Amino acid sequence: MQKIHQLILTADGSHTLFHEALNETYHSKNGALQESLHVFIQNGLVDFLNKNPIETIHIFEVGFGTGLNAILTLKDAMTRNIKINYTCIEAFPLRINTINQLNYLNEENDILKILFNKMHLCNWNEWIEINEHFSIYKMENKLEQITTNNLLQISNPFDIVYFDAFAPDKQPQLWTTTIFKTIFDTMKIGSILVTYSAKGDVKRALREAGFIVKRLAGPIGKRHMLCARKQLAAGI
Repeated sequence: MQKIHQLILTADGSHTLFHEALNETYHSKNGALQESLHVFIQNGLVDFLNKNPIETIHIFEVGFGTGLNAILTLKDAMTRNIKINYTCIEAFPLRINTINQLNYLNEENDILKILFNKMHLCNWNEWIEINEHFSIYKMENKLEQITTNNLLQISNPFDIVYFDAFAPDKQPQLWTTTIFKTIFDTMKIGSILVTYSAKGDVKRALREAGFIVKRLAGPIGKRHMLCARKQLAAGI
């Protein structure tokens, strides 16, 4: 059988995967770990909690992929002693033998490694408690087939959305006003969506869906990223 995923070492020493069919990597070649920390943890989770110090957070991730964003979120929840309910969607789940090759947790304690494996091995399409700080619902489906009602039947309205689909030029059907409006309608007032892409078409689609969009400094190797907020009045 032809391999469709190739293991790649990125510039910060962390792994990513190269998807041969899409001719695209799962993360930045300038550093998978630093990209996830910068875009989704620092400018997503940490920024939101700094402004909204609440103890239970509802997160939706588009593109579960290798689980890097999820395990970094779980780690932060344990450090802060908060609870995160994490809904994610993935159309093509990775095999566990591929996951086991990743080096994200080489310098971490054994407990985090066990939780990472548990996250990948747990059932799809049902809520699973990984530990007291983190529960996950993994949806095996295509994003374009999901409705607002589908998501709200699974979770409370979301506080944070990690939009981590493959790049707009690789999967343009996922970066549309229609998709963003579906997600917008699942989010609380004051919630945020963060994404690594800062393309003009993405900004326009987010604004057309109702978001207030702000361009932020990007991770290493990328000038900008986007933070989009759902709110009643202009400003971010």
